[in-house]
Amino acid sequence: EYQWKGPFYFIQGADPQFGLMKAWTHGDTDNGDDEWGEEIKLAEQAVQAINKLNPKPKFFVLCGDLVHGMPGTRWKKNQEQDLKNVLKNTDQDIPLVFVSGNHDIGNTPSRETIDDYCQNWGDDYFSFWVGGVFFLVLNSQLYFDSSKCPELRQAQDAWLDEQLAVAANQKCKHIIVFQHIPLFLSKPDEDDDYFNLEKSVRQEIMEKFHKAGIRAQFSGHYHRNAGGFYKGLEMVVSSAIGCQLGQDTHGLRVVVVTEEKVVHRYYSLTELGSRGIEKELLDMLAKQ
Repeated sequence: EYQWKGPFYFIQGADPQFGLMKAWTHGDTDNGDDEWGEEIKLAEQAVQAINKLNPKPKFFVLCGDLVHGMPGTRWKKNQEQDLKNVLKNTDQDIPLVFVSGNHDIGNTPSRETIDDYCQNWGDDYFSFWVGGVFFLVLNSQLYFDSSKCPELRQAQDAWLDEQLAVAANQKCKHIIVFQHIPLFLSKPDEDDDYFNLEKSVRQEIMEKFHKAGIRAQFSGHYHRNAGGFYKGLEMVVSSAIGCQLGQDTHGLRVVVVTEEKVVHRYYSLTELGSRGIEKELLDMLAKQ
């Protein structure tokens, strides 16, 4: 779909992270993730809310930390199976797009943990087109710590440069990026933190994205809503479907793409399920 076909929208979710709620409550984030009934209910609520939407979203992207269990931990496989069981109920006309998070492939990923993720959920980085808009999915763990697999980081970097060259040639309407860890939470020059990428790496990526004309980058990881701007690039950090670490509600982000802009709004699961998308955004979709 290289050609612009008119406005559309997609749904972004992040961090269903089956197992974190109990682990967080009990203060044992390493081994306390042996129950995730609450997260199953929230993920079911998310799927039901999405299935009711009319018109349908073009796709539903989950920006990482699908489950809490780190690679090789006791409950990971069960958590993944339960998430798959919930996601199977997504309307078959709404494609699912998966982004790898630190809990999916490890804080310091290896070729093995990435291979395992790819067998389970699909590629750890790839691109796709929807109606003249170019989407890039990146593996942000390779930017966070690629010490166990430097060659994979180099491969993603080379691939990204190729993809941005393709986008420039195709004269796409917008380029939008998905990755788990945000570049920054509110300011491009903020201090390094567990929840952002370190400054030297961040600066290089931001400048590359800016030069390529990337409009927006959507992330999760923070379990709170946040974001800001670097020149023309908007950094959008969405809170979790699962465990909240701040004052936000369990929710999803609705992202409307028009010819001129990318507009988004975060909805609680309850609000989206009961009322759907508000008129202002629907009107933007109706303008052909």
